Parts: sequence; structure tokens; C-alpha cells
Amino acid sequence: MVVLAYDAPRAAGSGAAAHASGSSSGCLRSDDSPLYYLDPSLAPSALATPADAPHVQPHARERVSYYFPKGVGEYHYGERHPMKPARLTLTNRLVLGYGLHQRMSCYTPRVATREELEWFHDSDYVEFLSQVTPTTPLSSSFTRFNFADDCPVFDGMYDFCRSYAGASLAGARKLTAGQTDIAINWSGGLHHAKKNEASGFCYVNDIVLAIMELLRYHPRVLYIDIDIHHGDGVQEAFYNSNRVLTVSFHKFGNDFFPCTGALSEIGTSLGKHFSLNVPLQDGIDDGSYVSLFKAVIEPCITSFRPESIVLQCGADSLGLDRLGCFNLSIAAHGECVRFVKSFGLPLLVLGGGGYTIRNVARCWAYETAVLTSCTVPDNLPETPYSDFFAPSHRLHEALQAGRVENQNTKASLEKIRVQCLEQLRYLHGAPSVQMQEIPPDLTGWLEEDRQARDSERAEEKAS
Repeated sequence: MVVLAYDAPRAAGSGAAAHASGSSSGCLRSDDSPLYYLDPSLAPSALATPADAPHVQPHARERVSYYFPKGVGEYHYGERHPMKPARLTLTNRLVLGYGLHQRMSCYTPRVATREELEWFHDSDYVEFLSQVTPTTPLSSSFTRFNFADDCPVFDGMYDFCRSYAGASLAGARKLTAGQTDIAINWSGGLHHAKKNEASGFCYVNDIVLAIMELLRYHPRVLYIDIDIHHGDGVQEAFYNSNRVLTVSFHKFGNDFFPCTGALSEIGTSLGKHFSLNVPLQDGIDDGSYVSLFKAVIEPCITSFRPESIVLQCGADSLGLDRLGCFNLSIAAHGECVRFVKSFGLPLLVLGGGGYTIRNVARCWAYETAVLTSCTVPDNLPETPYSDFFAPSHRLHEALQAGRVENQNTKASLEKIRVQCLEQLRYLHGAPSVQMQEIPPDLTGWLEEDRQARDSERAEEKAS
């Protein structure tokens, strides 16, 4: 388990010294942020248990399912494109190197079918997606469906989309069947894709498809997004619905992509007040981010009472990300994951952005350890890709070398917190749901049950 000594005074000397000397033990942070520890035994005794932990030890270990589509890390957007699916291969190798696969059920899921993609996406968009190749002559369809520099056509693009979408759907189905407590798909989380267009490196919105699958069985689903970019595609899909509460923590302003996610975007019609945005400025640090995250998410869960949670863990909110401008450490990013996990609700964990691939792999491997309640050493395991992590070969790098000035004041963050809590007051408790359609799986089961009863009655009459 990851232990957080939060909002506590800095331990004198030992943590900073250990970090500076390159030791793999001790305090992971030596700046003004809260202190995060890999091993509870390394923390000061008074701070050894997180304040929000209801129990010292869980009664039973969570069942974790891990999805890694075959070959998903071998696709290539283009030489100069910042999205590198190879980061998924690096992540998977670290997960295996740490032995975390021994604490999970691991799956190579089937790809999503065209019919499944069309649950959300328009059929003509899916048709174009399935047919276009890098040699297809330019036409009006490229403009219509927003295929350009950000969303290029590359070899195997349709298969890539079906792979990561299929993994998210498989995880959602495992959760609704009650066969797992946590499902992980680091290849998913592509939150910008719209109903009929590509956007922000995203072609198929696997998150929306997974939430739609969860909604077949769960009355309410909470979506949480900690990518540095606003989760606009997911918000837009459920903007009129009171069955999905979307919560996005993101950079906002100065024309930062996708230029949405203001506090004023709260939903419409039945979905009014069911879209919650937390707009942040450059340079937010560990203490401010984690404190605000917990202050917003806990009342969201207690007010909305979701039956499952989808957590998008975009790693571009880390410090030193190629496209990011926050100052978060891997430990703080992982603390948000641990906090969501602590509520014990069915949880689907997805990837997302992240463009400094060595740090993306570090982050998601660490969060896999958090989700499996494992303590892993700071020294990275040997893998065929160890050169990517040179020269330190450590899990927790100092990501503040190019620190961005923190433009988030305490007053501005408090204002955001108060406005978020004020909006949650309008929920008036969890909305009720009238189930108008029996899920197909349940329909078949009920029919079999009816036929069995009829057969028994017929036998009784005959006797």
C-alpha cells in the first residue's frame, strides 16, 4: 500500500539526504510538497497511516484484472507525432518486471466489433475509419471527420482503435459481471474523440463505450479525469444525462487544448449540474492538487452515490511532460488513484495522455502497484527497454528540474473548491433510474429460467 504523509511538516534531514544521494529508500520528495513514501516503515511513526484510511488492513485483497491488447504498443502515429503507443510496451514490461502480473488476472481481450463502435460513433464516421489508409487521396471527408496533423491516418489505425476500445469494453463487462473489483486498461482513456470526428490524437472514445456498457447494469457511473487536458469528448457525450457525473481536473485558459472545461459548463436538461469541471493554471504542485482532488471527489461520491467509477489517468499532468505544464510527481498522481480506490467501488482504470514516455511508463507501472496494493522498490527492474530510463533507472524521478511557476494561488483554489461544492448541492441526492430495457444477457437468463419452470410444471401434470 502507498502511504501518504499529507500536509505534514518535513522530516528533518533524512528524506532529502536519501534522495540526493540516489538511495532507493526514504522520502521521495524533498521540495515544499507533501511527503510521499513507498514503504510505511520509512515514514515517521506518527504519520504511518493515512488520515483517510478507514482500516489498517483490508479484509480481503481486491480482485484486479489487467488488459493488454496484443501488439497495441507497436502502432506508430508518425515520426514527429507526440503520441507514442510504444509507451504501452514500456509500461507492460515494467509491470511484468516488478512481478505485478502475479497479483492480477491478465487478459488479451478481443477487439471491439464495428457494431460496438457504433453504439456511440456515427456509422459513416466508423465506415471512413475502417476504410481510410495513408495512401487514400485527400477528400472532403478528411476535413469533415477532422483528420489532420493532430489526428493523422497511419497504418493499422482502425485495428489500433478496435484494440484499445475492446479492452475497455472487456474491463467494463468484467466489472458488471461481478468477476473483478478493479479493471485496468492503460491503452484506453482516449477522451477527446467525438461522436462523428477525431480529436486530440483520439479516434474512438473507448471511455464513452465503457460507460455505456456499465450503464446497462449500474444506475449511476462517476467519471473522473486527471489528464492535463479537459475530458471534452466524455463530457459532451453525457452532457444531458443525470446518470453520469463527469469530473475533470485540467489546465484551462490561454487557448490550451481543447479550450473547454470552464466552471460554467455544468450540463443541460436532465444533466444540469452533472458535469463538474476543475480548471487549473500552470505549475500546480503536489500538495495543492492532491488536497483539492480529495476535497472535490469525496463529496462527489457521497452525494452522487455511483455504483461504479471510471478513472482516466492521463500522465501528461506529470511534471516535465512534453505537452504539459503541471508539476506533479508520480507519487502524487498515484495518490489520487489510491484515494479513488479506497472507496471500494467497482473501478475501471484507463490511460490517456502522456508524452514523455519514460515517465508515462513509470507512472502507470507505479499506479498498477497501487491498485494491487503492492510495495515496489524504487530501483526499476531490468527489461529490454532499460536504456529508456537511464541514467538513474529509478521509478520516482525528480520531475521538478524544469519546474513551472505555480500560478494557482491558495485563494483561487479555495474559490474553485467552494464553487464545486456549491454545484454538488443541486444534486439533491442520487437520481433514481427507471430501467426501460432488460439487458440482453439477463433476457436470455430469464427466458431459460421460464422454460425450466414450464418444463417442471408439465412434468408435474404428467405425473
